[in-house]
Amino acid sequence: MTVRKHRRTTKIGRRALIRGAAAGSLIAAAAPHIWIPRGIAQTAARDTVKHILYIRLSGGFRFPVAFNAGVGDQFNPFGRATGLPSGTDWGVGQLLMRAPYLEGDQGQALRDMGMRPVHELANRITVVPCVDHEPDAPGADGNHGTGLERYYTGYADGGVGFFTMINYGLREKVAQAAAEERLLLPAFVLGGAGMGRGVGPYAAHRPPVLSGSGFDAFGLQDDGFPTWAEAMVRHVDERYRDRQHPAVRSPVQVYMETRKATEAYSEIFNSETLKVANGSNEAVDGISNAELETLIGDSRAGRDIRLALRLFHFGSPAVYLDQGGYDMHSNEEDNLPGQFDDLNRLISGLFVALDRMQHPSGGTYWDNTLVAFGSEFSRTARGSRFNSARGSDHNSDRSTRWMSMPFFGGAIGRPGARIGETRSGDLEAMGRVFSYRSVMKTMLDALGADHTEFFPADPPFNELFV
Repeated sequence: MTVRKHRRTTKIGRRALIRGAAAGSLIAAAAPHIWIPRGIAQTAARDTVKHILYIRLSGGFRFPVAFNAGVGDQFNPFGRATGLPSGTDWGVGQLLMRAPYLEGDQGQALRDMGMRPVHELANRITVVPCVDHEPDAPGADGNHGTGLERYYTGYADGGVGFFTMINYGLREKVAQAAAEERLLLPAFVLGGAGMGRGVGPYAAHRPPVLSGSGFDAFGLQDDGFPTWAEAMVRHVDERYRDRQHPAVRSPVQVYMETRKATEAYSEIFNSETLKVANGSNEAVDGISNAELETLIGDSRAGRDIRLALRLFHFGSPAVYLDQGGYDMHSNEEDNLPGQFDDLNRLISGLFVALDRMQHPSGGTYWDNTLVAFGSEFSRTARGSRFNSARGSDHNSDRSTRWMSMPFFGGAIGRPGARIGETRSGDLEAMGRVFSYRSVMKTMLDALGADHTEFFPADPPFNELFV
């Protein structure tokens, strides 16, 4: 096997990048700010991870059947897992034991690569059982529209997506890299575009929103247009900029610099490393694209995760994606277990890949990555195991309200822990309740991103890390 070393960063024109960074800074400087001292509201894990993989279990996920299983069967009708490793303090659902991908000859090959059923990895996962959109509200937000907006932005009418916050919060690091003539990829959204909202001072920091799970068909070339066409486009942009009032020219300038930066990005986007479906046996960071496909699979979410790991190689700080479809108002009893087969393979394959991959800056990807799963709300059958259609719903009760979020990665200081607790019979919170905004802020803090402008009433929390 040939191991090829890739440069994690790409040299680009110094002046072009500095102009782009300066333009973004001018926009930010013109915006009103809430002043909060930078030294406060930070965690013990500040600036300890380089990447976040944020996965939405789409449609509203019934969290107690997987990550808070030690509750009554009206909340978890599928039962609890057995044979758990020591050091596991959270409620592991029986559905996490499903592992058809480990059966037969192919399954044995995956076991030989290190894959295990997810419940055997439970002591490396930390779960926060009580994450809520609005802890002070009288009930849960079980609405698909506003619940999802809160998940994307922190608010029902939020104007800035979480991944825009990431890019904005890391703007100083990006500017520093630009001054050193290095190109760092931004955060990427491979799912719902709401994660990338942002206007005003945040517009220049909106993440790319991609579909297609790879760059296999990408073919941007530096000489794609004749000289006369390039000059025409440039002059149109300049004339448009010059016609604007001086106070609002900065966004146009940022757009113009973005067009120039696309040429610099093209070298990365044309890389064979990002062609995750090419079946290559050439190792990058200690693992080939073919091996990643074997481990993680070729489902839509599997391809997105494989692409995420390759984007991390080129300096992207975060990737967001959607997995599954859990809005099962009917036939959940029969259909939900099968949905876990893909989810479990993704989790198990990720453990192997993150442990095995060597990060360009040192250590493993496990050491440098934080993985988190969430959803727009949890699900309920209103006191029964299932509703009349053998499914589950969502409304304002505790079953809808509490999202039991799992986290894993090298920054986690309490693997296997449960941070908070619910009472078995009625899901009453017996410990701390965290807002989605606090979760976002905690992840921003772990990345070392500036979060002073976001959610001043929702501090990050230390319990994941100490």
